[in-house]
Amino acid sequence: MEILKVENLSFDYSDTSVLRDVSFTLHKGDFLGIIGANGAGKSTLIKIILKILPYSKGKITLFGEDLSRFRDNHKIGYVSQKASSFNSDFPATVKEVVMANLYSRKGFWGWYGSEDKKKLDDVLGKVGLSGYENRRVGKLSGGQQQRVFIARALISDPELLLMDEPTVGVDAQSVKQIMDIITSLNKQGITIIMTNHDTPELVRVSDKLLIFCEHGNGEFVSRANLTMSQINDIFAGKRGHHHS
Repeated sequence: MEILKVENLSFDYSDTSVLRDVSFTLHKGDFLGIIGANGAGKSTLIKIILKILPYSKGKITLFGEDLSRFRDNHKIGYVSQKASSFNSDFPATVKEVVMANLYSRKGFWGWYGSEDKKKLDDVLGKVGLSGYENRRVGKLSGGQQQRVFIARALISDPELLLMDEPTVGVDAQSVKQIMDIITSLNKQGITIIMTNHDTPELVRVSDKLLIFCEHGNGEFVSRANLTMSQINDIFAGKRGHHHS
């Protein structure tokens, strides 16, 4: 089943070309790693798919429908770099943060029934936070907070999960837990698009790669078909290097 098709997509910020003629297709269960230097267009591409940024050149089809007409937003989950910037004084509980993502379908004052409670238990179990629903999110570690945001994305049963550097600002042990959760979700059939500052790890877990060079041209390859020259370029920093 085709989940996402991007054809000849280009995007400019005023006078700077960020994406140029980017094309790729993803099917159910694919795991796409997006690799590129800072400013190469990784986050821009995710924001375009989420309709946060408009695009004028090219075509994007989501679940067989043109992006401009796509309305089934619950089919898409999004996890950003929230853990590194979350306000620790924010008084919300884990349950409140996760369940808030159902408001769009239930209305703000929607009543949560036993089915929703079961769903909450299920997604917290998937991210290893069973029993945490009444904990204050601000009191959790960075890694735990990020797992709350993954649970929040999962509560609407998405078929496509977009993740923009979800392990930024968390410790090494938490990074491993988060990556294990993400690969497990992918094995359960969720299609994943992910950027990550840890390029080797992203190459390891992805089965498709979109490699951006500095000029915004995206090179779409299956990991199985990566050439030694591409691998050397990625790890030598010619493509996909994370500049600070």
